[in-house]
Amino acid sequence: MQHEQRWYDETDRILTRNNNDPSALIAILQDAQRKLGYLPKAVLARIAEKLHVPLSRVYAVATFYKAFKLKPAGKHVVKVCLGTACHIKGGPQIMTAFENELKVKPEDVTPDGAFSFESVRCVGCCGLAPVIMVDENFHGKVTSKDVKQVLAHYR
Repeated sequence: MQHEQRWYDETDRILTRNNNDPSALIAILQDAQRKLGYLPKAVLARIAEKLHVPLSRVYAVATFYKAFKLKPAGKHVVKVCLGTACHIKGGPQIMTAFENELKVKPEDVTPDGAFSFESVRCVGCCGLAPVIMVDENFHGKVTSKDVKQVLAHYR
């Protein structure tokens, strides 16, 4: 497939920039995700092959760190903070509201590809709890009732 060849070409460039060094695995995965938006299975296999490391090692690193995504994100990524302050002030109810409004589970993408959402442990805005992020934009003191309005702004 054409997109797989593009993935391979880009992955090979990233590997070359990192001297095909297995100790640079995290940096290689970060670069690949930044370029491709996520880490397709074919890319993980290519990295393992070129670094001469087991695919299981590459998967172990890619699945250990929450920052790595193994499937494409939506056009807009909603992050609901569930750190202590946000959890106490309604974070779980906000998660449920997004799940009901988007009709997908956390870590999934809406069928139209417009949104994905996930929980995060802290976004560093405890004074504005509960907080959500949409892409790089922070929304503080959010309630479940605000979810429709926030999503409408990004549709």
